[in-house]
Amino acid sequence: MIVVGIDTSCDDTSVAVYDGHRNLVLSNIVSSQYEFHRPFGGVVPEVAARKHAENIDVVFEEALRVAGIGVDDIQLVAVTRAPGLLPALLVGLTFGKGVAFCRRVLFKGVHHIEAHLLSPFIGSEPEYPFLGLVVSGGHTLIVLAEEFGKYRVIGKTLDDAVGEAYDKVAKMLNLGYPGGPVIDRIYREFKGEYLELPKPRVKGFNYSFSGIKTAVRRLIEKGYPAEQVAASFQKTAVEYLVGKLKRALKETGVRRIAVSGGVSANSLLREKLKELQKQGYSVFMPKMEFTSDNGAMVAYVGYRRFLLEGGDSLEVGALPRMPLEGVSS
Repeated sequence: MIVVGIDTSCDDTSVAVYDGHRNLVLSNIVSSQYEFHRPFGGVVPEVAARKHAENIDVVFEEALRVAGIGVDDIQLVAVTRAPGLLPALLVGLTFGKGVAFCRRVLFKGVHHIEAHLLSPFIGSEPEYPFLGLVVSGGHTLIVLAEEFGKYRVIGKTLDDAVGEAYDKVAKMLNLGYPGGPVIDRIYREFKGEYLELPKPRVKGFNYSFSGIKTAVRRLIEKGYPAEQVAASFQKTAVEYLVGKLKRALKETGVRRIAVSGGVSANSLLREKLKELQKQGYSVFMPKMEFTSDNGAMVAYVGYRRFLLEGGDSLEVGALPRMPLEGVSS
């Protein structure tokens, strides 16, 4: 089955073509909007939606061209419907419904976090149970995945997502947007002494990044160099993420870990995960092209959801918020 996956949940316009029978991504085209949001230090929903509307036709045509297919070959259209920025979601959802309606093909709405959660397994089959650490600009979750469609969120951020914290720290330090890649580069090049930053103590496996951001601001006010503050922030943030994950592994007894989302591209986080591999844990991470928002993960999950549930009505709407447990089968 040839599946087209569409994601416009935030600031990336992405369309992918996926062969479900062969479990093979035929194309995955992503058009990023960083340059348009950089002056604001974060994503402006109305700007994102406008750029999605301008770009989606071109991205769709390019995805089909790279995959070597025509519109008549499409058998299922899978689109992110929730969660995300509502104006942005509506662009992709409306476009996908239009393709499904005009070509008289099947349609499936997809949960963005489920797509991220399973993105490390694109091209293979998920191994259950596993603990999923989803880390992106909008989400930070620890999920116990017992089987496909059976998920339990056991930890989440109580304020900012870790990717959002990166962006805000980068803005405070005048490092530009997006913050994740530039802070990661500074960390890799930094050779000095790290500054002490707090790791907030919150209940269970939950996270909080507001205290770390406040501590960063105080260090800036005291005149510490931007590179030293940035590198210290990354060290603290990643150790905090992994520390909670280790506790969750110990308490649940699960031996498999799947880490996904834009922050899963972070070099220090990947180093820490390799250390867990050496301790006997199975660690699954997405290919770098599938770390940020992308249509391939939407097509991958949409196809599996279709096999389980069948297609959706074209009346399916976009939702800015939707609990991951809300998609459980």
